[in-house]
Amino acid sequence: MAILRVFARHMAVFRKIWFTNIMFNFIEPLLYLTAMGYGLGTFVQDINGLAYIQYIAPGIVASSAMFAASFECTYGTFIRLHYQKTFHAMLAGPVTVRDVIGGDIMYATFKSMLFGVVILTVIVALGQVRSWWALAIPLFLIIPGLVFSLLAMCYTGVTLNIDNFNYYVTLFLTPSYLFSGVFFPVSSMPGWAQVIAWFNPIYHSVEVCRAMALGKIYPGLLLHAGVLALVAIVLTPLAVRLMEKRLIV
Repeated sequence: MAILRVFARHMAVFRKIWFTNIMFNFIEPLLYLTAMGYGLGTFVQDINGLAYIQYIAPGIVASSAMFAASFECTYGTFIRLHYQKTFHAMLAGPVTVRDVIGGDIMYATFKSMLFGVVILTVIVALGQVRSWWALAIPLFLIIPGLVFSLLAMCYTGVTLNIDNFNYYVTLFLTPSYLFSGVFFPVSSMPGWAQVIAWFNPIYHSVEVCRAMALGKIYPGLLLHAGVLALVAIVLTPLAVRLMEKRLIV
């Protein structure tokens, strides 16, 4: 399939820059984990019977995956589209616009899972994982990775300036991250904020990752995964349509 050839092209580039790429996406979440977990955690009481670092560690895995997908399909896609003209070069070959967009989303989803696995490995090494269910987290991360890739791709499809991504990061990603249940339970927020949290994709990802890391599996996890899958289904045609308008003038 042509979409796999586009994905293979991105992987060929990634193999040349993987170390630098992973290091920068690895260091920041690790700093959050150690500073908040070991630093702030000494002043925070146990949450639901968990030490603070153990509470936030699975959320850091989910948020790392979110940022990886989001940055790849915003800055990464825009640079390939606008500055490097990579997409235009691809379209000179036997691929369609949908193949190019699909390959980009597949690549961002892969990176989302990969960076989530990197942080998951760290928290395993730190002894913050309690269950073998954690082995299923990488597979689950494909779903939120796809959701955040599609969300970012939709925004890239309508923005004309790379500076506009600051709005996406500051007004969408950062609030989503801070109020997703990574650092404190959503149940501690006001009722109206808890309702809004259900529309926050990272909240569902955090809930599933935390449950798997701690071995607290319950039927409601299917609902969280189902919400993410539904969002992905709804966003797919929108993202493709918006990017088609950018590429077909």
